[in-house]
Amino acid sequence: MGTHRATLPQVADRAGVSLASASRALHGSGASKAMVEKVRVAAAELGYQADATGRSLRLRRTFQIAFAVADIGNPVYVEMMKALQGELAGRGYRLMVATTGDSAESTIELVHGLSSGLVDGLVVSPLRVTDALVTALREAPVPVVVIGRSLEDSGLNSVSTDSAGGIGQAVAHIVALGRRRIGFLNGPADTTPGSARRRGFDEAVEREGFSADLVDAETAGDFTVAAGRAGAQALLARHAGHRLDAIVAANDLLAIGAIKAVRETGLHVPEDVAVTGMDDTEIGQVYQPSLTSVSLHSSERGRRAAELMLALLDDPSSGPTNVFVAPELRVRESTCHEEEMA
Repeated sequence: MGTHRATLPQVADRAGVSLASASRALHGSGASKAMVEKVRVAAAELGYQADATGRSLRLRRTFQIAFAVADIGNPVYVEMMKALQGELAGRGYRLMVATTGDSAESTIELVHGLSSGLVDGLVVSPLRVTDALVTALREAPVPVVVIGRSLEDSGLNSVSTDSAGGIGQAVAHIVALGRRRIGFLNGPADTTPGSARRRGFDEAVEREGFSADLVDAETAGDFTVAAGRAGAQALLARHAGHRLDAIVAANDLLAIGAIKAVRETGLHVPEDVAVTGMDDTEIGQVYQPSLTSVSLHSSERGRRAAELMLALLDDPSSGPTNVFVAPELRVRESTCHEEEMA
């Protein structure tokens, strides 16, 4: 015996609403919360499953959004991805994730390979932004939202933050603790975050009146724990005779690597060397000692990017819009003992 499949008219009849109302309720547009709840209960009782293919053909949409990031293993991108998925799913969209690596060229190749028949939109968080990439994004066949630096002047929708200012918050915190010899541990300086965070550090130590002999900087090969450990080892080795008492790292993974390097020299965090990170990732929060970090609100940036994308899909002529999310220092055990945080 064949399996009977419930139909949308049957759902509408069970819910006691019109066919059009049932369709709007299931597709998340133009229906009240009470209507949506009534129709979804009826659909669940009947075991109704929407025909996504038919819906896509009728509306000429794929109901898929691409999210392009440099490294899917980075916890920052994972947090963004979860927030994007949560917002988009409420409107019936699926999220496709693509890893581009850290080169602008690979992101450009991805954009050139897009077509409106594959996805309806692209959210991208590039490590490196070039003129060629900006041009490719502007000419993309689908709506684009950039998470990273503001690109509103380029005619692109973006969600940005002030990581340079965030580094300034970390330096001010270190200074307030009485630390006077500070090392900056950066990732690749030719990336968007690397460039902004180095500028933020230079501006902060100048603002605080540090002399050149009291600060140092090391550029790690990547924004990873292993690169952070190697970079911090180099910093510490250069200052063996006049030890650094603080390391400001450009992200949480670098900071965790720095803590490892400090411990390997027989020193303690934060007693001997205070360490700060950036991104306020979950791994930093649960690490021992828990990591003082500048939150760039990754989840919020992902959520706002989804809102921008949905607005573009509803009205492709809207924009460009830039949403700004402010950084916020979160003080934990890698710079202060618990009694000092009170």
